[in-house]
Amino acid sequence: MPRHILFVTGTRADFGKLEPLAAAARDAGFRVGFFVTGMHMLDRYGLTKLEVRRMPGVEVAEFLNQREGDPQDMIFAKTVIGFSDYVRQARPDLVVVHGDRVEAMATAFVAATNALRCAHVEGGEVSGTIDEVFRHCNTKLATLHLVSSEGARTRVLAMGEDAEAVAVIGSPELDSHARPSGVTLAEVRTRYAIPFEDYGIAVFHPVTSELDTIGAQARAFFGALDSSGRSFVVIHPNNDPGCDAILQTIAALPAERFRALPSMRFAYFSELLRHAAVIVGNSSTGVREAPFLGIPSLDVGTRQTNRARGPSLTRAPATDTAAIADFLACNWARRYPRDTQFGQGDAAAAFAELLRSDALWRLPLQKRFHDG
Repeated sequence: MPRHILFVTGTRADFGKLEPLAAAARDAGFRVGFFVTGMHMLDRYGLTKLEVRRMPGVEVAEFLNQREGDPQDMIFAKTVIGFSDYVRQARPDLVVVHGDRVEAMATAFVAATNALRCAHVEGGEVSGTIDEVFRHCNTKLATLHLVSSEGARTRVLAMGEDAEAVAVIGSPELDSHARPSGVTLAEVRTRYAIPFEDYGIAVFHPVTSELDTIGAQARAFFGALDSSGRSFVVIHPNNDPGCDAILQTIAALPAERFRALPSMRFAYFSELLRHAAVIVGNSSTGVREAPFLGIPSLDVGTRQTNRARGPSLTRAPATDTAAIADFLACNWARRYPRDTQFGQGDAAAAFAELLRSDALWRLPLQKRFHDG
């Protein structure tokens, strides 16, 4: 039987990063499955589990790990219970988790306590929120580290990980952006009822350590976008604490210039991003995919602090309405050279090569701290 590679996905965002890796593993002859949970299962966020189910040739298991309003510690506990039950039956050869979400930490914990190999995608990165703590926890729980840059590799090694267990493959979502999306902008605008041709993209997520100010940040940020007179496609925030205050602000925006969507299919979002005048907010898309495509981006607030630098990337506090207005005036529809600090768009091929190598499967499950 081929080895079983099990991917864990909790959001539309991490599925976009994991899908190219899963497709490469499937095409290389491995048995591929997805454990689908988190925001994917919630109607309010577009019921994006359906997008995972559209992927051909993979198995899908679903688990509802939360109700509206559940705190993150409760979501962690529910995910541990559900995933532990599942892997005792499925017994995957490799569990693949991504990034810094609580679902990734819960499933990496289960893998570690059940002597299952676990690969962590995009570890070793820094940001300005509790997400960074979750990400570093995942690094210590995982047996294999698929990092996006040499800087990330250095940080993983600084945490005492084995150099032979760290592979720089780049950011997997760039694989999708490096090739044609498969849809046209006209098809995107029709499917999502986007009435304007000249538009920016706005994505503003909650920062869980700033709940006392996140509502004011959202009002200032979207107020500045409104005052600009420009049109924007707004993607709803993730479901972390504080999202309700952001959604209330979005709901009050004028519909003739703001098209708000709970989610988009990845290929459609990729095509939308390629033609956007700018992207603004605090999504990782603004610091990774947008620079790769040469799209000017404004990163507001602390969520992506220290995540990336580059000529197409500008930073400002979410409440600095003058800086936001200046960015929109100076950068609207500009284009920059492609930034490859997070990869060339070939992460999936590197991942498939690792799966085929004996070195991966020889990595010891018993970890030890490597000094220096």
